[in-house]
Amino acid sequence: MVMRKDVPVEETWDLSLIYKTKEEYESDRKRAEEIAKEIEEMKGTLNTPENISKAVDKYQELYEVMTLLMNYSDLASSVDYYDSEAQNNASYDRMLISKLDGMTAFLKVEIANNDVETIKSAAALNERNKGFLEDIIREKPHTLSEEGEKLLSKLAPALDTPYQVYNMTKLADMVFPSFTIDGKEYPMGYSLFEDDYQYEKNTSVRRKAFEVFSEEIKKYENTTSALYNAQCQKEKIESEIRGFDSVFDYLLFHQKVTREMYDRQIDNIMEKLSPHMRRYARLKKKVLGLDEMTYPDLLVPLDSDYSPSVTWKECEEYASDGLSIMGEDYVKMVHEAFEKRWFDYARNQGKSTGGFCASPYGKGSFILLSWNGRMSDVFTAVHELGHAGHFKAANSSQSILDTNVSSYIVEAPSTINELLLAHSLLKKSDDKRFKGWVLDNIINNTYYHNFVTHLLEAAYQREVYRLIDKGESVQADTLNSIYKGVLEKFWGDDVVLVDGAEHTWMRQPHYYMGLYSYTYSAGLTVATEVVKRIEREGEKAVEDWKKVLASGSTLTPMEAAKLGGVDISTSTPLIQTIETIGEYISQLEDIFA
Repeated sequence: MVMRKDVPVEETWDLSLIYKTKEEYESDRKRAEEIAKEIEEMKGTLNTPENISKAVDKYQELYEVMTLLMNYSDLASSVDYYDSEAQNNASYDRMLISKLDGMTAFLKVEIANNDVETIKSAAALNERNKGFLEDIIREKPHTLSEEGEKLLSKLAPALDTPYQVYNMTKLADMVFPSFTIDGKEYPMGYSLFEDDYQYEKNTSVRRKAFEVFSEEIKKYENTTSALYNAQCQKEKIESEIRGFDSVFDYLLFHQKVTREMYDRQIDNIMEKLSPHMRRYARLKKKVLGLDEMTYPDLLVPLDSDYSPSVTWKECEEYASDGLSIMGEDYVKMVHEAFEKRWFDYARNQGKSTGGFCASPYGKGSFILLSWNGRMSDVFTAVHELGHAGHFKAANSSQSILDTNVSSYIVEAPSTINELLLAHSLLKKSDDKRFKGWVLDNIINNTYYHNFVTHLLEAAYQREVYRLIDKGESVQADTLNSIYKGVLEKFWGDDVVLVDGAEHTWMRQPHYYMGLYSYTYSAGLTVATEVVKRIEREGEKAVEDWKKVLASGSTLTPMEAAKLGGVDISTSTPLIQTIETIGEYISQLEDIFA
């Protein structure tokens, strides 16, 4: 795999869309400090609606600049962990943001010290401040003293160290040996395994790749478990400091969902989806002629020989065609993303794995992925374009303080796009093999990724936090045991868990983002029901969904889903989505019988 300096510029994102020059970037660093000082001078005056409103206006200005700074340096560092200048800039900006947060920590505390009526009166003065001030009212019972909040702000860079070290270990320190099958040598790397070998149709290569990859990451299991334990202990301590009964309550509080909504997502999928996915595993074993269905075989497509290669230009065509039902403005955004280099799709050493979308306020979006020329990559691209479309709508309709969307709902727009793409492909041909290929993409990519991969992470994570809530700590042996137990419960006797399966917990960064993993299935549940509605009702359903996108964080997840036509106050949408997955698998059984 090439180094970053050897990557063609057209395969990289254009960060000049945030700052055209280094001078602009450095100027904003100074500007941010100046605004923070202006806010600091308001200390002791936030006891009237008028003064509160003025202070929040100024805080919005600061927050916009901080968002640009942090995105700019984080994005640059995420594509090359060997770039010392980029890493230094990211570190500097994390320290700067911590300093600015410390300087302005008094703001929320001082506002919260007012009676509720005063805060509500301030909110009535400016609609763009309303959501922020309503959240301060909601957070009042858990707000610390000014000194407490300031201390946590100053400690933030140190407290975020586990995630930084995890990424550095994973993306810079791990060096994988190559391996040989039938006289041919195969290189190995983190993204090579994640993006290529998991889908490799040659069974010997696929299984050997898993073995080599697993043996290497196992060498880091104690370091990685220590980092994860530190992350969990940090969250537990803050939950206690802020007066929450459990770490679960603390982490779910900002998602604005209940513990019941969280638990039912995990419990229902573990129980009710498992039989369908075991059926899918049995079908895959039969179709591929495997001696046994092993853990490394789970992601290989049912019809590997059919999957055509896709060019980057064709990716744009698939995306614009598949998402056309969302309207002209949405398709225009899709073309803009390709034309203005919102994407970084290069494959280089030291680059973050997986995919993500960052949407700094007022500056478009920046999408990371590694392009391998497969249809699965097209699904990844439209998934991230879903995030881009979401935050384009939210950023243009709401203040920056009302764009912090709950993670419970944030994956719905992205997975809606995946389903729209799949359904558009199904309409293109009646060819049985083509239909099987598309349906397998839906199960093997969209639903597997969101309802299996991330849901199993969530089930594992819940067990970890249960131990943390009891005052215990977790080590590598414990984490391996928990993850293997989750896999055994879900797959039963239908999948052989070879050595290394238990180390899957080491491969995901989501555990450093609170209770995030389960939200993929929550978002896809909403997405599945919304897409059904769009196909039934057409433009009316699309327009309702666009209102959801534009609402930002002004609605709770339950309110947002309801606006889109989905009632998540019960488990009905989730059960219906699981039944939909089962129907897709039945169609695959008919096609490949």
